[in-house]
Amino acid sequence: MKELRIIGLLITDRIKEAGKTQQVLSKYAHIIQSRLGFHEVNESVCSRVGFILIRTAGNPEECDKLEQALGDIEGIEIQHMLFTY
Repeated sequence: MKELRIIGLLITDRIKEAGKTQQVLSKYAHIIQSRLGFHEVNESVCSRVGFILIRTAGNPEECDKLEQALGDIEGIEIQHMLFTY
């Protein structure tokens, strides 16, 4: 049976936490199949709040470690979906 995990991150201060977040994502790049990041931006505002969606593949223990490492960063809220097929 295979596992597909999608991790959603809410980053409350993306400018402050960008370095730590990128460091963790780079460390676990071998299990990240795709990543989508976005934040609100318009002519007068570039929001400090950001969102990242990550699709992982690989061994579930490594995915758990990725979630734990991201959860250790202050200002990040994590949600995830898990599909088995």
